[in-house]
Amino acid sequence: MQGTLRKLGTAIAIGCTGGMLAYAGAVSAESVTLSGANEVPPVTTQASGTGTVTVNPDKTVTVDISVSGMTATAAHIHEGAAGANGPVIVPFTKSGDNKFTAPAGAKLTDAQYAAYKKGDLYVNVHSAAHPGGEIRAQLKGQ
Repeated sequence: MQGTLRKLGTAIAIGCTGGMLAYAGAVSAESVTLSGANEVPPVTTQASGTGTVTVNPDKTVTVDISVSGMTATAAHIHEGAAGANGPVIVPFTKSGDNKFTAPAGAKLTDAQYAAYKKGDLYVNVHSAAHPGGEIRAQLKGQ
């Protein structure tokens, strides 16, 4: 009986570990590099940005973006394919002079998540000089 219980306990532990690994593997974190060349139309600027965008299996979003060479006024995730502009879907919170994060609880809809998986979402940062966006990075939807 003890041998059977040990085997059952081991099987459960392996199953749980495998499930957690599958869950962890589904998290999509990607590094982004923002530039004016990626804007539509392209923007000539010395500004640049880097950061991480994470889309979790429950479609919640976390973002950490830092920019330099500009006075940033706003930043967002937009829905739009490379080479196209689109609507804001996740507005960011300014967390420092040139730092932005997604607000707590930010979440994509099913349609937005599908667009993300196709690579049809992008991050851009706006300035007074370029209110439509000064720097941009397309999300790959890993």
